[in-house]
Amino acid sequence: MLTHFDHVTVAVRDIDAAKDFFTALGFEEVKDVVIRGERMDRYMGVRGIEAEHVTLVLKDASPRAEVQLLRYLHPETPADPSIPNLARVGFNHICFAVDDLDAEVVRLRALGISFRNEVMEFHDRKLVFLAGPEGITLELAQWLPAPGQA
Repeated sequence: MLTHFDHVTVAVRDIDAAKDFFTALGFEEVKDVVIRGERMDRYMGVRGIEAEHVTLVLKDASPRAEVQLLRYLHPETPADPSIPNLARVGFNHICFAVDDLDAEVVRLRALGISFRNEVMEFHDRKLVFLAGPEGITLELAQWLPAPGQA
């Protein structure tokens, strides 16, 4: 039985830019290690893996939420131009809840974060897509009060 979301891992080529992006969203770095060796080869299914593995934790989140970054030192990781295309099979995007979407948009724009669209309302939420590291898409969502509640 699943209990809650634990983490998402993003493979990146520019780990410093990825750290800056997730720090702007409120994550803090808690670990930075290099993974390698036969045990990691077997677990990851990547022969000869050697990668910087950074763990970022969302401050004050309960339950704990992590973003893990992988910067491959071996094997080489080519760019994937299809990542920003949301009309493809596979991972689409991840969404984080916020208390005040309008305030977050202003704050993140001031930090240079790029947005893929304008804020919209859909399914009892205000939503917006961010352009993340390596072209991944992240979404922010603010739940709106049910009609008659405020």
